[in-house]
Amino acid sequence: MPRIEMITDKAQIPEDRHAEFDAIVETLHGVRGPFAVLMHSPGLAEKVMAAGAQVRLGSTLSPVERELAIIAVAREKDATYEWAAHVRAGRAAGMREEAIEAVRHRQDTSGLEEDERDIIEFVRQLLQNNKVEQDLFDALEGRKGVRWLVELAATVGQYQYISAINTAFGVVAAPDADQLPV
Repeated sequence: MPRIEMITDKAQIPEDRHAEFDAIVETLHGVRGPFAVLMHSPGLAEKVMAAGAQVRLGSTLSPVERELAIIAVAREKDATYEWAAHVRAGRAAGMREEAIEAVRHRQDTSGLEEDERDIIEFVRQLLQNNKVEQDLFDALEGRKGVRWLVELAATVGQYQYISAINTAFGVVAAPDADQLPV
């Protein structure tokens, strides 16, 4: 249960902030989850939404690669809201159940496909050790290129930020959503 009132309706904010609310609705089709929290800080929700839109819509990561990175962040941060939203999106994009379960249960990734394994390991190394080992970095750069690597790291950063907002303010997945064991 959220720790604060969630701003999900334009009537909850002053008229001079309606354009910000409308911009979020235009891009995200509603103000919910972390954006219902971020609306408490004028201008912040719109800026975070713009960065997120760039990560999602302007990235060279495929939808499956992006969603895998996001659920790996959600797992590392025990972020149930992001897990539920993005495991659903990942499945819709074609993410393999083997990869989902490896992330969910923090399993060994050696039996996964190369890209799955390396994305999960990149996220794990970055969030657990605050660095990525050179051999993994070099392998991803060689296969995917520098831009792709920058966008992977940006995706990790964006969803680490979103996970922090959700967790700090008690935004959790709906009871009927795919649950992350925490």
